[in-house]
Amino acid sequence: MSVKTEEITALYVAEHDRLERQICRRVGCRATACDLVHDIFLRLWERATDRRGDEAAYLSRCARNAAIDHNRSERSRREFFVGMLPEQYAPDPVSPHEIVSARQEIKSIDNVLASLPKRTRHIFLLNRVHGKTFSEIAVAMGISQRAVAKHMAHAVAACVEAM
Repeated sequence: MSVKTEEITALYVAEHDRLERQICRRVGCRATACDLVHDIFLRLWERATDRRGDEAAYLSRCARNAAIDHNRSERSRREFFVGMLPEQYAPDPVSPHEIVSARQEIKSIDNVLASLPKRTRHIFLLNRVHGKTFSEIAVAMGISQRAVAKHMAHAVAACVEAM
């Protein structure tokens, strides 16, 4: 073991319990306090230099700062979730019954679309799938907007009837 590792190990053994109690008083959870103490010593080991001074005071300051940072992040996490609306939560998982039902509905819509006249089906798909406006469809197909509206009304009525 290196000298650095031995010094930090000795410091860990000597100060761990005291730091854990100190942090536990601030955060209210012994497991969190233990994790924060481990984080402190890990950072200490990563940044170990020849420090001169009171190591206990330095570790106490680190413990105090770690507890403050933890409480701050927990508070901000709680405030974030308090401000969330029910619509922002992940949706409930879809049941197998809902999946089968949706597939049956899609199949019935496919059958309805297949039974429509070719021109009506094409107009419906241009509008609902490709997002084209009635005027764009009218120009592309060389018909009036009123004709496009009639074809769309017929297709939508057929879909609604199938549902």
